[in-house]
Amino acid sequence: QVRMVESGGGLVQPGGSLRLSCAASTNLFSTNVMGWYRRAPGQPRELVARITSGGSAVYADSVKGRFTISRDNVKKTVYLQMNGLKPEDTAIYYCNTVPQLITWGQGTQVTVSS
Repeated sequence: QVRMVESGGGLVQPGGSLRLSCAASTNLFSTNVMGWYRRAPGQPRELVARITSGGSAVYADSVKGRFTISRDNVKKTVYLQMNGLKPEDTAIYYCNTVPQLITWGQGTQVTVSS
């Protein structure tokens, strides 16, 4: 069964940093655009960053300049380095292809609070 396994979330103070990882057990990884999505309480899921197989990245305006997405095609892993975290970044973070082709994983909770 194809799965996405996200990790690296946690509780961090405003201005802090976290690095999320997502391991994908799918051959779709190497040839597809991969993305990090998030869903805040009471909000729809949104795409915050995406990266092509060649490494070109695009970011949502809300995270531009603070988040960096990267990928390792050999390890089938995508990363999200999050710096300058704000309370409004609090959400469950998920990875998937863009557009979404794989069943959503459990996600990883990120909480930004003092």
